[in-house]
Amino acid sequence: MSTIAPAPPKTKQTETEPTAASASAADDHLDGLGAPIVAKKIDRLATATITVLPVLLLAFAVWQTWNRELSWNDVLIFVVMYVPCGLGVTVGFHRLLTHRSFKTAPWLRAVFAICGTMAIEGPVIDWVTFHRQHHAYSDRPGDPHSPHVGHGEGLRGALSGLAHAHLGWLFEQVQRGSAERYAPDLLADPVISFIDKTFIFWSLLGLAIPFGLGVLLGGTLQAGLWGLVWGGAVRMLVLHHVTYSINSLCHFFGRRRFHTDDQSRNLLWLAPLSFGESWHNNHHAFPTSAFHGMRAYELDLSGLLIATLERVGLAWDVQRIGAERQATKTLG
Repeated sequence: MSTIAPAPPKTKQTETEPTAASASAADDHLDGLGAPIVAKKIDRLATATITVLPVLLLAFAVWQTWNRELSWNDVLIFVVMYVPCGLGVTVGFHRLLTHRSFKTAPWLRAVFAICGTMAIEGPVIDWVTFHRQHHAYSDRPGDPHSPHVGHGEGLRGALSGLAHAHLGWLFEQVQRGSAERYAPDLLADPVISFIDKTFIFWSLLGLAIPFGLGVLLGGTLQAGLWGLVWGGAVRMLVLHHVTYSINSLCHFFGRRRFHTDDQSRNLLWLAPLSFGESWHNNHHAFPTSAFHGMRAYELDLSGLLIATLERVGLAWDVQRIGAERQATKTLG
Protein backbone atom coordinates (compact mmCIF):
# COMPACT_ATOMS: atom_id res chain seq x y z
CA MET A 1 0.00 0.00 0.00
CA SER A 2 -9.79 7.60 11.36
CA THR A 3 -12.32 10.31 10.73
CA ILE A 4 -13.62 10.24 7.21
CA ALA A 5 -12.20 13.25 5.51
CA PRO A 6 -14.30 15.54 3.36
CA ALA A 7 -14.32 15.15 -0.37
CA PRO A 8 -11.39 16.94 -2.03
CA PRO A 9 -12.45 20.39 -3.21
CA LYS A 10 -12.40 21.43 -6.84
CA THR A 11 -10.39 24.55 -6.11
CA LYS A 12 -6.64 24.92 -6.35
CA GLN A 13 -4.82 23.25 -3.48
CA THR A 14 -2.37 24.66 -1.01
CA GLU A 15 0.30 22.66 0.77
CA THR A 16 -2.35 21.41 3.24
CA GLU A 17 -3.83 18.14 2.00
CA PRO A 18 -7.63 18.57 1.70
CA THR A 19 -8.37 15.03 2.87
CA ALA A 20 -6.92 15.89 6.26
CA ALA A 21 -9.40 18.67 6.96
CA SER A 22 -11.32 16.77 9.61
CA ALA A 23 -8.46 14.55 10.79
CA SER A 24 -8.08 16.31 14.12
CA ALA A 25 -11.04 14.32 15.40
CA ALA A 26 -9.01 11.13 15.04
CA ASP A 27 -7.20 11.83 18.29
CA ASP A 28 -10.49 11.37 20.17
CA HIS A 29 -12.32 8.79 18.12
CA LEU A 30 -12.30 7.13 14.71
CA ASP A 31 -15.55 8.34 13.24
CA GLY A 32 -17.04 7.03 10.05
CA LEU A 33 -14.57 4.33 9.04
CA GLY A 34 -16.71 1.52 10.40
CA ALA A 35 -15.41 -1.73 11.79
CA PRO A 36 -11.98 -2.99 10.76
CA ILE A 37 -12.11 -4.65 7.36
CA VAL A 38 -10.75 -8.20 7.29
CA ALA A 39 -9.44 -9.15 3.88
CA LYS A 40 -11.41 -11.92 2.19
CA LYS A 41 -9.63 -15.23 1.66
CA ILE A 42 -9.46 -14.66 -2.08
CA ASP A 43 -7.98 -11.20 -1.55
CA ARG A 44 -5.39 -12.58 0.86
CA LEU A 45 -4.55 -15.34 -1.60
CA ALA A 46 -4.12 -12.81 -4.41
CA THR A 47 -1.93 -10.59 -2.22
CA ALA A 48 0.15 -13.56 -1.10
CA THR A 49 0.60 -14.70 -4.70
CA ILE A 50 1.63 -11.26 -5.91
CA THR A 51 4.03 -10.96 -2.95
CA VAL A 52 5.57 -14.41 -2.87
CA LEU A 53 5.63 -15.48 -6.53
CA PRO A 54 8.15 -12.81 -7.66
CA VAL A 55 10.47 -13.88 -4.83
CA LEU A 56 10.29 -17.51 -5.92
CA LEU A 57 10.85 -16.58 -9.55
CA LEU A 58 13.83 -14.41 -8.60
CA ALA A 59 15.32 -17.35 -6.68
CA PHE A 60 14.75 -19.50 -9.75
CA ALA A 61 16.38 -16.88 -11.97
CA VAL A 62 19.43 -16.62 -9.70
CA TRP A 63 19.74 -20.42 -9.67
CA GLN A 64 19.49 -20.55 -13.45
CA THR A 65 22.01 -17.77 -14.02
CA TRP A 66 24.73 -19.88 -12.43
CA ASN A 67 24.70 -21.69 -15.77
CA ARG A 68 23.64 -18.73 -17.89
CA GLU A 69 24.98 -15.21 -18.11
CA LEU A 70 22.60 -12.37 -17.40
CA SER A 71 22.05 -10.94 -20.87
CA TRP A 72 21.71 -7.32 -21.91
CA ASN A 73 18.24 -8.22 -23.15
CA ASP A 74 17.26 -9.14 -19.58
CA VAL A 75 18.56 -5.83 -18.24
CA LEU A 76 16.92 -3.87 -21.04
CA ILE A 77 13.53 -5.50 -20.52
CA PHE A 78 13.76 -4.92 -16.75
CA VAL A 79 14.50 -1.20 -17.26
CA VAL A 80 11.89 -0.79 -20.01
CA MET A 81 9.23 -2.15 -17.65
CA TYR A 82 10.50 -0.70 -14.35
CA VAL A 83 10.66 2.92 -15.49
CA PRO A 84 7.14 3.41 -16.92
CA CYS A 85 5.49 1.27 -14.23
CA GLY A 86 7.40 3.08 -11.50
CA LEU A 87 6.61 6.51 -12.90
CA GLY A 88 3.01 5.42 -13.35
CA VAL A 89 2.89 4.98 -9.58
CA THR A 90 4.99 7.97 -8.51
CA VAL A 91 3.84 10.57 -11.05
CA GLY A 92 0.46 9.08 -11.96
CA PHE A 93 -1.09 7.44 -8.90
CA HIS A 94 0.69 9.65 -6.37
CA ARG A 95 1.44 13.18 -7.54
CA LEU A 96 -1.25 13.52 -10.22
CA LEU A 97 -4.23 11.50 -8.99
CA THR A 98 -3.78 11.49 -5.21
CA HIS A 99 -2.42 14.99 -4.58
CA ARG A 100 -3.34 16.74 -7.85
CA SER A 101 0.01 18.51 -7.89
CA PHE A 102 -0.32 19.26 -11.60
CA LYS A 103 -2.82 18.93 -14.42
CA THR A 104 -2.44 17.23 -17.75
CA ALA A 105 -4.42 16.16 -20.81
CA PRO A 106 -7.00 13.38 -20.34
CA TRP A 107 -5.11 10.98 -22.61
CA LEU A 108 -1.86 11.41 -20.67
CA ARG A 109 -3.74 11.10 -17.37
CA ALA A 110 -5.04 7.75 -18.65
CA VAL A 111 -1.55 6.64 -19.74
CA PHE A 112 -0.15 7.35 -16.27
CA ALA A 113 -3.03 5.48 -14.64
CA ILE A 114 -2.52 2.46 -16.92
CA CYS A 115 1.24 2.38 -16.31
CA GLY A 116 0.66 2.59 -12.56
CA THR A 117 -1.90 -0.20 -12.74
CA MET A 118 0.58 -2.43 -14.59
CA ALA A 119 2.83 -2.14 -11.52
CA ILE A 120 0.25 -4.42 -9.84
CA GLU A 121 0.03 -2.48 -6.57
CA GLY A 122 -3.76 -2.62 -6.59
CA PRO A 123 -6.55 -0.85 -8.48
CA VAL A 124 -5.94 2.88 -8.84
CA ILE A 125 -8.91 4.10 -6.77
CA ASP A 126 -8.05 1.73 -3.91
CA TRP A 127 -4.44 2.97 -4.02
CA VAL A 128 -5.49 6.61 -3.87
CA THR A 129 -8.05 5.96 -1.11
CA PHE A 130 -5.47 4.32 1.14
CA HIS A 131 -2.89 7.01 0.45
CA ARG A 132 -5.21 9.92 1.17
CA GLN A 133 -6.21 8.18 4.39
CA HIS A 134 -2.52 7.77 5.25
CA HIS A 135 -1.97 11.51 4.89
CA ALA A 136 -5.04 12.35 6.92
CA TYR A 137 -3.79 10.32 9.90
CA SER A 138 -0.09 9.87 9.31
CA ASP A 139 1.49 7.98 12.22
CA ARG A 140 -1.72 8.22 14.28
CA PRO A 141 -4.65 5.86 14.80
CA GLY A 142 -6.32 5.53 11.41
CA ASP A 143 -3.10 5.40 9.39
CA PRO A 144 -3.31 2.04 7.57
CA HIS A 145 0.45 1.45 7.55
CA SER A 146 2.18 3.40 10.29
CA PRO A 147 5.19 1.69 11.91
CA HIS A 148 4.61 3.69 15.10
CA VAL A 149 1.00 3.02 16.14
CA GLY A 150 0.07 0.07 18.33
CA HIS A 151 3.22 -2.02 18.05
CA GLY A 152 4.70 -1.72 21.53
CA GLU A 153 7.97 -0.35 22.80
CA GLY A 154 11.64 -1.19 22.38
CA LEU A 155 13.35 -3.20 19.66
CA ARG A 156 10.56 -5.74 19.43
CA GLY A 157 7.94 -3.02 18.94
CA ALA A 158 10.10 -1.29 16.34
CA LEU A 159 10.59 -4.48 14.34
CA SER A 160 6.89 -5.30 14.59
CA GLY A 161 5.97 -1.81 13.41
CA LEU A 162 8.38 -1.94 10.48
CA ALA A 163 7.06 -5.34 9.43
CA HIS A 164 3.49 -4.07 9.59
CA ALA A 165 4.24 -0.87 7.65
CA HIS A 166 6.31 -2.66 5.01
CA LEU A 167 4.08 -5.61 4.21
CA GLY A 168 1.95 -6.84 7.09
CA TRP A 169 -0.82 -4.27 6.69
CA LEU A 170 -1.72 -5.83 3.34
CA PHE A 171 -2.76 -9.02 5.14
CA GLU A 172 -4.05 -7.64 8.43
CA GLN A 173 -7.41 -6.15 9.29
CA VAL A 174 -7.46 -2.41 8.71
CA GLN A 175 -9.88 0.45 9.19
CA ARG A 176 -10.52 1.92 5.80
CA GLY A 177 -12.27 5.05 4.67
CA SER A 178 -14.64 4.77 1.75
CA ALA A 179 -13.68 5.77 -1.75
CA GLU A 180 -16.87 7.83 -1.84
CA ARG A 181 -15.36 10.17 0.73
CA TYR A 182 -11.63 9.91 -0.03
CA ALA A 183 -11.70 9.65 -3.82
CA PRO A 184 -15.04 10.98 -5.15
CA ASP A 185 -13.17 12.86 -7.87
CA LEU A 186 -11.83 9.60 -9.28
CA LEU A 187 -15.13 7.74 -8.94
CA ALA A 188 -16.68 10.52 -11.01
CA ASP A 189 -13.98 10.25 -13.68
CA PRO A 190 -15.21 7.71 -16.27
CA VAL A 191 -11.75 6.97 -17.65
CA ILE A 192 -10.11 6.38 -14.26
CA SER A 193 -13.10 4.35 -13.10
CA PHE A 194 -12.81 2.17 -16.21
CA ILE A 195 -9.10 1.59 -15.62
CA ASP A 196 -9.84 0.78 -11.98
CA LYS A 197 -12.52 -1.79 -12.90
CA THR A 198 -10.28 -3.43 -15.54
CA PHE A 199 -7.34 -3.83 -13.15
CA ILE A 200 -6.80 -7.50 -14.03
CA PHE A 201 -6.54 -6.75 -17.75
CA TRP A 202 -3.88 -4.06 -17.30
CA SER A 203 -1.99 -6.24 -14.80
CA LEU A 204 -1.86 -9.10 -17.29
CA LEU A 205 -0.81 -6.68 -20.02
CA GLY A 206 2.08 -5.62 -17.76
CA LEU A 207 3.22 -9.24 -17.83
CA ALA A 208 2.49 -9.88 -21.51
CA ILE A 209 4.64 -6.95 -22.66
CA PRO A 210 7.95 -8.23 -21.19
CA PHE A 211 7.17 -11.70 -22.55
CA GLY A 212 6.60 -10.20 -25.99
CA LEU A 213 9.77 -8.11 -25.74
CA GLY A 214 11.74 -11.23 -24.81
CA VAL A 215 10.45 -13.08 -27.87
CA LEU A 216 11.08 -10.04 -30.07
CA LEU A 217 14.65 -9.51 -28.88
CA GLY A 218 15.63 -13.15 -28.39
CA GLY A 219 13.63 -14.83 -31.09
CA THR A 220 12.60 -17.82 -28.98
CA LEU A 221 9.89 -18.83 -26.53
CA GLN A 222 12.58 -19.36 -23.88
CA ALA A 223 13.77 -15.77 -24.37
CA GLY A 224 10.19 -14.67 -23.87
CA LEU A 225 10.01 -16.55 -20.58
CA TRP A 226 13.23 -14.89 -19.43
CA GLY A 227 11.74 -11.54 -20.41
CA LEU A 228 8.73 -12.40 -18.24
CA VAL A 229 11.02 -13.28 -15.31
CA TRP A 230 13.09 -10.07 -15.42
CA GLY A 231 10.57 -7.61 -16.81
CA GLY A 232 7.64 -9.14 -14.94
CA ALA A 233 8.51 -10.95 -11.71
CA VAL A 234 11.80 -9.25 -10.80
CA ARG A 235 10.48 -5.84 -11.80
CA MET A 236 7.41 -6.40 -9.60
CA LEU A 237 9.56 -7.55 -6.68
CA VAL A 238 11.86 -4.53 -6.78
CA LEU A 239 9.16 -1.93 -7.42
CA HIS A 240 6.81 -3.34 -4.77
CA HIS A 241 9.46 -3.31 -2.08
CA VAL A 242 10.65 0.16 -3.04
CA THR A 243 7.05 1.35 -2.58
CA TYR A 244 6.70 -0.58 0.68
CA SER A 245 9.95 1.01 1.90
CA ILE A 246 8.41 4.46 1.59
CA ASN A 247 5.74 3.32 4.05
CA SER A 248 8.18 1.68 6.45
CA LEU A 249 11.78 2.92 6.19
CA CYS A 250 10.85 6.52 5.35
CA HIS A 251 8.86 6.78 8.58
CA PHE A 252 11.72 5.38 10.65
CA PHE A 253 15.15 6.19 9.20
CA GLY A 254 16.66 9.27 7.64
CA ARG A 255 16.63 13.01 8.23
CA ARG A 256 13.89 15.52 8.89
CA ARG A 257 14.23 19.00 7.40
CA PHE A 258 10.68 20.22 7.98
CA HIS A 259 8.30 20.15 10.90
CA THR A 260 5.43 17.71 10.40
CA ASP A 261 3.02 16.03 12.81
CA ASP A 262 4.39 12.59 11.94
CA GLN A 263 7.70 10.74 11.68
CA SER A 264 8.23 11.11 7.93
CA ARG A 265 11.89 11.27 6.93
CA ASN A 266 14.12 11.82 3.90
CA LEU A 267 16.11 8.77 2.85
CA LEU A 268 18.80 9.69 0.34
CA TRP A 269 19.91 6.25 -0.87
CA LEU A 270 16.37 5.23 -1.85
CA ALA A 271 15.79 8.27 -4.08
CA PRO A 272 17.08 6.83 -7.40
CA LEU A 273 15.05 3.61 -7.22
CA SER A 274 11.93 5.42 -5.97
CA PHE A 275 12.16 8.21 -8.58
CA GLY A 276 12.36 10.81 -5.79
CA GLU A 277 9.58 9.50 -3.52
CA SER A 278 11.97 8.93 -0.62
CA TRP A 279 12.27 12.66 0.07
CA HIS A 280 9.33 11.77 2.26
CA ASN A 281 9.63 14.42 4.96
CA ASN A 282 9.63 17.06 2.22
CA HIS A 283 6.49 15.49 0.81
CA HIS A 284 4.61 15.28 4.11
CA ALA A 285 5.47 18.89 4.86
CA PHE A 286 4.07 19.99 1.49
CA PRO A 287 1.87 17.16 0.15
CA THR A 288 0.62 18.92 -2.97
CA SER A 289 4.07 19.89 -4.25
CA ALA A 290 4.88 18.35 -7.61
CA PHE A 291 8.53 18.22 -6.54
CA HIS A 292 9.63 16.13 -3.56
CA GLY A 293 13.30 16.94 -4.04
CA MET A 294 13.63 20.55 -2.85
CA ARG A 295 17.39 20.99 -3.05
CA ALA A 296 19.70 20.76 -6.05
CA TYR A 297 21.28 17.57 -4.68
CA GLU A 298 17.93 15.85 -4.00
CA LEU A 299 17.48 13.65 -7.05
CA ASP A 300 13.80 13.60 -8.02
CA LEU A 301 13.27 11.90 -11.38
CA SER A 302 9.49 12.16 -11.05
CA GLY A 303 9.79 15.92 -10.56
CA LEU A 304 12.12 16.17 -13.57
CA LEU A 305 9.55 14.38 -15.71
CA ILE A 306 6.78 16.74 -14.56
CA ALA A 307 8.99 19.76 -15.26
CA THR A 308 9.76 18.39 -18.74
CA LEU A 309 6.07 17.85 -19.44
CA GLU A 310 5.43 21.43 -18.32
CA ARG A 311 8.07 22.79 -20.71
CA VAL A 312 6.50 21.05 -23.70
CA GLY A 313 2.97 22.08 -22.73
CA LEU A 314 1.73 18.69 -21.49
CA ALA A 315 1.51 19.72 -17.82
CA TRP A 316 0.18 22.90 -16.24
CA ASP A 317 -0.86 24.31 -12.88
CA VAL A 318 2.26 22.65 -11.49
CA GLN A 319 2.43 23.16 -7.73
CA ARG A 320 5.73 24.53 -6.38
CA ILE A 321 6.78 25.48 -2.87
CA GLY A 322 8.77 28.69 -2.70
CA ALA A 323 11.64 29.39 -0.31
CA GLU A 324 9.50 31.54 1.99
CA ARG A 325 6.89 28.82 2.46
CA GLN A 326 9.62 26.25 3.06
CA ALA A 327 11.16 28.50 5.70
CA THR A 328 7.93 28.50 7.72
CA LYS A 329 8.33 24.76 8.39
CA THR A 330 12.11 24.38 8.39
CA LEU A 331 13.44 22.84 11.61
CA GLY A 332 16.12 24.75 13.46
